[in-house]
Amino acid sequence: MFAKKSAFGALHNSISQFILGCALLAAAATANATEGGIGYYVPGTTATLIDRAPLQTGWVVEPMYLHYSGDFGANVNVPIAGVVAAGIDVDLDAVTAGALYTFDKPVLGAKYTAGAYLSWVDVKVTGSIETAFGNFGRRSHESGLGDTTLIPAMLGWQKDNWQYNALLTIHAPTGDYKTGRLANPGLNYWAVDPSFGVAYSNQASGFNATLFAGLTYNWENPDTDYQSGTLLHLDGSVQQMVKVGSGFLTLGLNAFYLNQVSDDEHPGRIVGEFRQRSSGIGPVIGYVLPKGRCNLLLEFRWLPQLDTKNTTEGDYYWLKLVYQF
Repeated sequence: MFAKKSAFGALHNSISQFILGCALLAAAATANATEGGIGYYVPGTTATLIDRAPLQTGWVVEPMYLHYSGDFGANVNVPIAGVVAAGIDVDLDAVTAGALYTFDKPVLGAKYTAGAYLSWVDVKVTGSIETAFGNFGRRSHESGLGDTTLIPAMLGWQKDNWQYNALLTIHAPTGDYKTGRLANPGLNYWAVDPSFGVAYSNQASGFNATLFAGLTYNWENPDTDYQSGTLLHLDGSVQQMVKVGSGFLTLGLNAFYLNQVSDDEHPGRIVGEFRQRSSGIGPVIGYVLPKGRCNLLLEFRWLPQLDTKNTTEGDYYWLKLVYQF
């Protein structure tokens, strides 16, 4: 019979020293209706046990893929790159690759990690553009380098079955951007996103629960003089590990809640108050293969949006591969 305590205990020692998938794809993933309800925060970026801060000294590399498909209602006017559009449909594919390094020397009693993520974005946006001569349909399709995510500080504390995390994420506008274009791989403004997390792992049963909370503050877009409001976001998950072969299958649910806590600002107030809200829940499945100090993990997440306001409504599909050494 499988000895749960020793097996999950060994896995816990590996996984609790595992990675952070962090707010990484966020920098790249939403490069379309920037000022119109989509920004750097992307649901599902940081939600499960693999997104906790690493506790093992060494490197983590993580390629990720995100597909998103969603739309606005036809009666919603959306400010995008200096124009106003309605009936927006968005299809987005983003590939992100990054690396993290965890240092041996602790900071404030925690393991200290730093890293960065680069991205490539392909985005298609269709909608109706509002002009002085009426509304005209437009379709925009662009591919290119997305914005860069910098992680100057990530801290992880562990006490018994609990882990506590603190993270500072900075989004740098390195992606391609053009005023008046519906689809832009870059967002053209800076943002900072401090986040905090708490996680529980039961070594005997293999049960895991994780919760992250963050606040995204956006700087002004210098080309449109538009500043998106501050966002409060929550991401969490529950997962059960099951011994399969040489590794562990993880099954669970991940969920998110987003609420904009301050208004967008624009000198012309072209759309008035434009606060967004969104929430969703969906399944997550993964496989963990511990190999001593080296660990490999593959995870798939599906997050359908169930309630939205002033943002697109659709589905997020994530595929993450993580290697720690």
